[in-house]
Amino acid sequence: MKRPDYVFSLTQKHHDELRLHLFPDAGHEAVAFVLCGQSARRDRHKLLAREIHLIPYDQYSEKTNVRLRWSTELLPSLLGKAEKKNWAVIKIHSHPNQFPTFSELDDIADRDLFPSIHGWTDNNAPHASAIMFPDGSMIGRHIDSAGNFHPLRSIHIVGDDLIFWYTGAQQAIPEFGKRVAQTFGAGTFNKLKRLRVAIVGCSGTGSLVIEQLARNCIGELLLIDPDVVEEKNLNRIPNTTMQDAINKRAKVEVLARSIADLGFGTTVQTICGTLYDPDTIKAVAGCDVVFGCMDTIEGRHILNRLASFYLLPYFDLGVKLLADETGNVEEVTGAVHYLQPGGSSLLSRKVYSVESLRAESLFRTDPETYHALSKDGYIRNIHEEKPAVISVNMLVAAMAVNEFLARIHPFRSESNANYASQRFNLVNGLVYNECDGEPCESLIRHVGRGDVSPLLDLPMFGADNIEL
Repeated sequence: MKRPDYVFSLTQKHHDELRLHLFPDAGHEAVAFVLCGQSARRDRHKLLAREIHLIPYDQYSEKTNVRLRWSTELLPSLLGKAEKKNWAVIKIHSHPNQFPTFSELDDIADRDLFPSIHGWTDNNAPHASAIMFPDGSMIGRHIDSAGNFHPLRSIHIVGDDLIFWYTGAQQAIPEFGKRVAQTFGAGTFNKLKRLRVAIVGCSGTGSLVIEQLARNCIGELLLIDPDVVEEKNLNRIPNTTMQDAINKRAKVEVLARSIADLGFGTTVQTICGTLYDPDTIKAVAGCDVVFGCMDTIEGRHILNRLASFYLLPYFDLGVKLLADETGNVEEVTGAVHYLQPGGSSLLSRKVYSVESLRAESLFRTDPETYHALSKDGYIRNIHEEKPAVISVNMLVAAMAVNEFLARIHPFRSESNANYASQRFNLVNGLVYNECDGEPCESLIRHVGRGDVSPLLDLPMFGADNIEL
C-alpha cells in the first residue's frame, strides 16, 4: 500500500511564535513542540498545528549553535495530552548556523526521542521532526514507529501571505506554462502545479474561477456542485453547450471535460453533491486552498467552519444584482473575502446573521414549517432566484483569483493584511478594501482540530468513521 503524503500546516501566528523562541539573541539552538490535530486520508495525512509548547531556555543543559541538550521534564504532560486527544507531536528546533538539512546529531537525537513518543502516545499518529532556519523557512520529516525517516511532502503557513515549502526538485516549465512563469517566476509556477484546490459551487462565479485556475496550471482541482446544466445556465458558465443542457449533464462533469481538453495535466476530482455530506467534507479537508462560490448562507457557514478546523485559506465570493424585468438596474455589487484560520469569519463580518442562517437551515431540513413561518411573516423569504450576468461574475471571479495569486506571490505595494475583503459597487463606481477584524469567537477554539466525530463537531454529520 502506498504511503500517504505527510503535510504540516500552521498559521502565521503559530509560525511567528515559534520563530521568536527558536532564534534567541544569544544565537544558540532552541527547541519547541507542536501538538497537532490530524486530517487522515489514504493519499494525504495532514498535521494541523493546535498548540505550541516552548521549551524554556533555562532547561537547556548545553546550548550552542550546533548542539542542544534539554530537559524532558515537560514531555510527560504534553504526551499525555496528545494521547488523550489523539494528537500528533512535532518537535521543532532551529539551525542558527544555517546547516541546510538534518545533521547526524539530529538523526541520533530523533532516533533516541521518537520511540518514547510513539510508546507513550500509542495512538498511531504520524509524529514528526522539523527544522526552522533563520529566514523562517522549514523542512521536516515523519518518523514512524520503527524509527524510519520519511520527508514531509510540504509545510504550509496560512496567514496574510500563503507560504508553501515543498520537498523534491522543481519541474521544467512546459511551453503552456511559460507566460505564468514569466509573470510570477518558476518557483510560483511550481507551487501552483503542486497545489490541490477545492471549488465549492461550480455555476456562475465558480465556473469562471475554475477556468482561470486551470489556465494558471493548478495541479489538482476538486469540483463540487450538485446541479446539472440547464438552458438558463448557458450564458454564464463557460464551455457548456445546448447539448449539455438537453442531456442534463452534471456541471462538474462538463467543467472537468473542458479542463481535460486543455491538456495541461491538471488532475480533476468531481463530486456531484453538496457540503451536507461527510464524504464531501473529508474531500475538501484534504485540499490546500478552498474557494467558496455558493449563494447559500448555510453552505458558506459550513465552509468557513471547515477552513478553521483544517487550517485552510478560504476565498469566499459573493455577487448581488438587483434588477426588475424592464431593464432597470438598482444595484450591482460584489465582494471577495479572504478568511484565514484564527481570524474573523463571514458571520463576524456580518455577511449574514444568525437569524438568516437558522432560516435557511430550516428551509433545508423542514420546508413545511419554513413556509408556514414565512407566510405568517416570522421569516423573510431567503429562497428566491436572483439575476446574474457573466460580466459581473467574471469581475468578482478575477478579483478572487488575483487575490489568491497575490497571497501566493506577494506583489502588492502594501501588505496583504489590508485586503481581508474587497468590494465593488458598479452603480456608483466604488471599489474598496478592508483589513481583518477581531477573531471570530465561535471559531477560534476550533482552529486546527482536524478530524473529530462528528465531523466539524456538528450533530448534522452524526458519529462517523473518519478514515477515508
